[in-house]
Amino acid sequence: MMVPVALLLLGALTAVVAPRMLARADWPEREPVVALWVWQCVVAGVLLCCALSMTFSAAAAWQAVRGQLFAPAPQGVVEAYALGPTPWASVTAVALACGGAWTAVMLTREIARARARRARRRAELVVRAPLLPGEEPGADRLVVLEGERPDAWWLPGAAPQLVVTTAALRRLKGRQLDAVLAHEQGHAQARHDWLLHCSGALAAGFPQVPVFAAFRDEMHRLVELAADDVASRRFGRLTIALALVELNEDRGVFGPSPSVHAHVPQRVHRLLAARPRLTPWRRLRLTATAALVPVVPLLVAFVPALRVLG
Repeated sequence: MMVPVALLLLGALTAVVAPRMLARADWPEREPVVALWVWQCVVAGVLLCCALSMTFSAAAAWQAVRGQLFAPAPQGVVEAYALGPTPWASVTAVALACGGAWTAVMLTREIARARARRARRRAELVVRAPLLPGEEPGADRLVVLEGERPDAWWLPGAAPQLVVTTAALRRLKGRQLDAVLAHEQGHAQARHDWLLHCSGALAAGFPQVPVFAAFRDEMHRLVELAADDVASRRFGRLTIALALVELNEDRGVFGPSPSVHAHVPQRVHRLLAARPRLTPWRRLRLTATAALVPVVPLLVAFVPALRVLG
């Protein structure tokens, strides 16, 4: 009966230690894509610990589950796990199963809300920027809207569109508009919307769990840094930094008072600082180390069986 407990403790340890280590590290801003991968591996490891603990707890609580789980295994393997009915096994299994179901519900809700928002914005575009006679909607279509505030955003979907206001066109000079387009295309190509949906669903479903709140906040920050890097590699750091300033200076984000866009000055400073990237060897080492995080719960789960079979 030690395996379900060990998995829960491992999940709790990962959820506490990993975010603190990432918060103290200075490399995520230099390598946001690697940081995105590390965060995904951490959260996957935590969820995998919960799923495996639920499975073994259910096997301990109910003979029917145990029979299905260990059906092809030798009797020695079943005995190695020492799974027997305990007062807390069924409670743990049911609680973790409810958590998994709640996660699925919250993810479904998050996706449904995102689709509803997209549908509303597309309907608004049809009204504010109707197609001209003979014009057909196409992929990667640039839509220009009349607007007093400089703004640009990517609208994902079957026919993704970059929407730019006329105020943004007046402000963006030279290749700055191309840099903004590359930034938004970076979001679309990397499917950052799915990362935001998953992290938002976990944070909304389990607001008392700090690792999920940190996961959501870091996804919102890191996807912007990663998209900035996509644009800067094509058009230069100064170009995308100036474009960010032009799009956001009227919103008061560069003033002393905090705002919802407080991350923009940090992004501009990061682009202008131009800190060097990590070496390829260190990027590979971080990527490989992060990939081991979800592997550790599997090793814990299968160690008793491997000892018997080995």
